Amino acid sequence: MKLFNLIPLAVCLSFSAHAAEQRALSIDDIMHFETLQQPVISDNGKVIAVQATPDRGDSRALIRFSDNRKQYEIANGTDVQVSADGKFVLATIEASLFDRETKKKDDLPHEVVLLNTENGEQQQFAKVDSASFSDDGRFLVVKFEASQPEPADTKTTDINTTASQSTELELTKPQSTKSETITTENSANTAANTAANPQAETDKADKGVDIRLINLATEQQTLLSNVTQFTFDKAGHHLAAVINQSETQLHQVMLVTLDSQTQRELYSSKEEHIEALAMSDDGQYVAVTKGLASSMRYGREHNLLLLDVQHDKQHQFAQSEGWTYNQYSSLQFSKDAQRLFVGRVPKVAQQAELAAYLNPKDVFNPEMITANKQLRIWHGEDAKIKPQEVKEYEQELKRTYLAVLHLDSNKLVQLADQVVPDVTYGEQARFLLASSDLPYQKMVTWAGFYRDVYLVDVNSGSKTRVLTQQPSDAMPTLSPNAKYLAYYRQGNVFIFDVTSQRRVNLTANIATPFADEDHDYPSAAPGYGFGPWLADDSAITVYDKYDVWQFNTVSKQGFMLTKGQGRKQQTQFRIVGLAHEKPLPAVVSKGDSVLLQGYSHQSKADGFFSAKIGVAGVSRLTQSDSKLTLLTRANKDAAVVFSKQRYDLYPDLYIADNTSPQNAKQLTTLDKQRESFKWGNAELVHWRDGDGVKMDGVLIKPTNYQAGKQYPTLVYFYRFMSDRLHAFPDMKLNHRPNFAWYADNGYAIFLPDIRFEIGYPGISSVKALTAGVQKLIEMGVSDPDAVGIQGHSWGGYQSAYAVTQTNIFKAVVTGAPVSNMTSAYSGIRHGSGLARQFQYETGQSRIGESLFDAPQKYIENSPIFYVDRIQTPMMIMFGDKDDAVPWEQGVELYLAMRRAGKDVVFLQYEDEPHHLKKYPNKLDYSIKMKQYFDHYLKGAPAPDWLRQGEAYQEYKKAD
Repeated sequence: MKLFNLIPLAVCLSFSAHAAEQRALSIDDIMHFETLQQPVISDNGKVIAVQATPDRGDSRALIRFSDNRKQYEIANGTDVQVSADGKFVLATIEASLFDRETKKKDDLPHEVVLLNTENGEQQQFAKVDSASFSDDGRFLVVKFEASQPEPADTKTTDINTTASQSTELELTKPQSTKSETITTENSANTAANTAANPQAETDKADKGVDIRLINLATEQQTLLSNVTQFTFDKAGHHLAAVINQSETQLHQVMLVTLDSQTQRELYSSKEEHIEALAMSDDGQYVAVTKGLASSMRYGREHNLLLLDVQHDKQHQFAQSEGWTYNQYSSLQFSKDAQRLFVGRVPKVAQQAELAAYLNPKDVFNPEMITANKQLRIWHGEDAKIKPQEVKEYEQELKRTYLAVLHLDSNKLVQLADQVVPDVTYGEQARFLLASSDLPYQKMVTWAGFYRDVYLVDVNSGSKTRVLTQQPSDAMPTLSPNAKYLAYYRQGNVFIFDVTSQRRVNLTANIATPFADEDHDYPSAAPGYGFGPWLADDSAITVYDKYDVWQFNTVSKQGFMLTKGQGRKQQTQFRIVGLAHEKPLPAVVSKGDSVLLQGYSHQSKADGFFSAKIGVAGVSRLTQSDSKLTLLTRANKDAAVVFSKQRYDLYPDLYIADNTSPQNAKQLTTLDKQRESFKWGNAELVHWRDGDGVKMDGVLIKPTNYQAGKQYPTLVYFYRFMSDRLHAFPDMKLNHRPNFAWYADNGYAIFLPDIRFEIGYPGISSVKALTAGVQKLIEMGVSDPDAVGIQGHSWGGYQSAYAVTQTNIFKAVVTGAPVSNMTSAYSGIRHGSGLARQFQYETGQSRIGESLFDAPQKYIENSPIFYVDRIQTPMMIMFGDKDDAVPWEQGVELYLAMRRAGKDVVFLQYEDEPHHLKKYPNKLDYSIKMKQYFDHYLKGAPAPDWLRQGEAYQEYKKAD
């Protein structure tokens, strides 16, 4: 079997130029309807790849060129990657849907395809774990599966090999290097961390695999075996690889020079397993952690080793000042190769084990017996309640505390510690941001999430607290050179001068509000966030609801970069399309032209605009009646990729220079999928709720809508929905009704906005809903005897509550609703392990007080206390492993409805979380929901499951 299979590639076939005769949209059509995933673009902006995935079926990878000169398709392609130069595309080849449904996961093939975008040739690799390009795109590494070694007849010589050069890994003799070991106190590994049996079987995570390095231009290859870690330098000169083979006592760090593919051993050990690996961007330094291979992995203590490749030096850093290294200690060099960041831990210990009975007397020994108890103690002073502690146990097990090694002085500085555990990585050489939620972990239960914020000195590790009890979702932003800190608090934006320790309220004398003007939660209103800093720290951009501001960090004066046009035009401006290297934030410079996305609160449509940093004013670049979403930008080019969509326009991809989106070129044509179907349209509706407040909503008219004819209407909602006016319907089957399917089956769909009054979320929703539905009836669109309502989660709660207060709805489907706030208040969110109390006191449920301070509000807002009033048939849906809302809330509502003699049916989907995941269940729910509304709103016969239920039965288990 050969590794490379050359497969001719067909140019992507477009949809038929002749539209098929239009027909009704079916479930089968929805299952096959393709949706584009997040696109990726080459650094030079020339090649774009994207995955097109049906709701159910096989994906394909689409490859497009910015100049539209050609296009390719890779069948079954997923997880696309594009080389920096755009010459190659990688795609994982997914097994067919039939195979995925009928075969065990371990029996499915794991393949990747490499596409040459210049000539269309494909090269296929089998039994692959992963593959990745070098940063410059000239080289590829293919990592093979550990359990599936390459077949014996696979050749490992280069395609263009010469007689004098083999591509098999030839282990070079250790080179003599200048070794300089830097140790500090307690440098020796503790003997307790050494396993008693060095012959123990090697941990799976310690075992390496084969990787193949390929020069994409010459096809020259090198095979390395037993590799556990590898990395390229960003300069494109070297590949560093860690080789571990405990059985033969082979532990090495190898350096491969990419152009020649010659190998050099940087470090070798017989006893020490090499764990983490990092290489500086310029390739001068390689860093690893290493520990005794004979020690069990869980409690293996590591040392840090720095290899100076250029000067052939080794520097070892062992345990110091109570800090050491474990298997989770990560390594990362700063971009300027001046600092190495490493995660350290206070101690390393082997995993605790339950006591074992070793002799007959042990089974009567109380200490031995109780040592095997299964107990969790919930103490009133615990920082975290036990479910949260359990959920976060693995995360905490992997927690390390950031330290930094200054490479010029070999000084190792601990930055994070057990009091201030979280340090945000950045390229700032002097200070970094740090934070701690430890003082507020207990109050998370009822008050939400807060942190103390610190500046940590990178040179000394000393910390200065700059903010106390800052909301966790309002973390400050540090300037690129760490001179200033900007943050939002209690309605204002502040700047903190790091050198002088002086803080100034930038917005104190500005009448424009910087707090969320639509905030309707029982908590302090958040801000609108920050735009980019100027690269020289001279200014920062800040957002209000509509406009972009620029504040000078020295004078502390600001002006509207968008010259007030946002508020004047009711258009929200935001800076988009900036090039940056993740995870680092983007920056701008004075005089830069920047792309703005503008969202009109009046038309709900987007447009692109331009502005210049430092100059007040904004220019419109595009005009549209659609929703625009900027998806990605090339790292080294001005090319941006965005989508444009309406309810009746699929969000195909477009490419343009970020200075001229009006000249965009269309890259994909998936909107042609609609040609076979009739399609409705969406329009904006205005009304006033029961308090006279102006409200907006979206009306999706049925296919072939006829003015004056009344239609059955389905109401779907959550909070603000009018911004979906120009959104293409989600072509999937899930916990929501599929709008296109319902519209094509004679339904009008109504998506109203809801605005809440704190303490009265239920009645606030009812006022908005009933007034909105009445508006549609007055318009002559909705049949007053055929209006249904569906909601899920928070929308599920509102839908269940609404039918206790009004009979305007003739059927309700409520998914995962809270039905009893008094019992839900002290429940657990099983997904996170958090208590639910904060959700009611400060969060989404908007009660604003505790249960014992305002019990009547919890009763007044709970549907279960008003089931005797319900005249609307109800269908409840829950997954019985719901990780957000306890599914017992559905049981409570069902039992109350049943006891009151109401029309109710309860769908319990087994082993499902908050949102259904298993396709058979998603499909079944979609069908049953449609049958339910068809029966109650259109007079269709009730299906058997609705008419008489279904008896419980068990099925024969598969072998």
